[in-house]
Amino acid sequence: MLRKSLFALATLSTTLAFNPMAQAEEVNIYSYRQPFLIEPLLTAFTEQTGIKTNVVFAKKGLLERLEHEGRNSPADILLTSDIGPLFDATEKGLFAPLSSDIVNANVPAQFRDPEGRWVGLTSRARLIYASKDRVKDGEITSYEELADPKWKGRICTRSGKHTYNLSLIGSMIAHHGEEEAENWLGALKENLAQKPQGNDRAQVKAIKEGVCDLALGNSYYFGHMLTNDKEPEQKTWAESVNLVFPNQADRGAHMNISGAGITKHAPHAAAAQKLIEFLTEEESQKYYANSNFEFPVRPNTPRSELIEKYMGEFKGDSINLQEVSAQRSAAAKLVDKVGFDN
Repeated sequence: MLRKSLFALATLSTTLAFNPMAQAEEVNIYSYRQPFLIEPLLTAFTEQTGIKTNVVFAKKGLLERLEHEGRNSPADILLTSDIGPLFDATEKGLFAPLSSDIVNANVPAQFRDPEGRWVGLTSRARLIYASKDRVKDGEITSYEELADPKWKGRICTRSGKHTYNLSLIGSMIAHHGEEEAENWLGALKENLAQKPQGNDRAQVKAIKEGVCDLALGNSYYFGHMLTNDKEPEQKTWAESVNLVFPNQADRGAHMNISGAGITKHAPHAAAAQKLIEFLTEEESQKYYANSNFEFPVRPNTPRSELIEKYMGEFKGDSINLQEVSAQRSAAAKLVDKVGFDN
């Protein structure tokens, strides 16, 4: 039934108004995740359970809205595209603990809050993109090696204050301590080919154009570039690089997640838990991850053919992301201290 639902989909409205007089069998969602990623799954969930889903999507501001609404908020679930908002919501006390044997069985501990306040739904790796023409195979194998003076003037990245880089820097602090992470970040800054700018795809474009030889980027952008029919030049960017999964000889590549949490004052907490459980089941995981070229968090779930072809098996860092996220504030201070974005 689920498989059929995922491939024979009705179209949902991107933004639905919440009805304060609505029936109990529904779930209200604040979502940072783009509608095309979640609407098919929500349609399938409703067909399987009879529970209606209402969605408000926004690129920013939902966390502040949830905080402002307090106990009067209609939201049952916050869906995010990054660990950052999950951690911030946790710190602000906006989530209720989730106690689910299904979720605990489906999602490894590294992708769950130790106290059950959030759960990862998909994962991605923070990769090193390396020029096929100017970087030899095996010439760089770790994040730490990005600080090597041999790469002076050869590295591109987006802002150090961007949430993806803050998570990576936070992981360096968690593994090495703040002093060593500061030294690493300062040395990485000295190796930059240009002022940090643009998004992850722009870094791969810069490699193609010879601006730099290495760049930091999330794994799923590679799939999007290879399959972007609207901007076919992006395929040439992707074809100009090799993907390096760092630190395979030790802790593994830094991982990040999309995820969800049940709000503290959820009007429909039971329905919200059913939806999160549904999103961690195998068929949902396959669709949810593959629609954005991400990795399923549920172990042994088949990945997309493109992911298997270009990325294969790799070792991911098993550190719990709550521990990494706890270092995000310190990471932001280090970015300022070394003048990384200047």
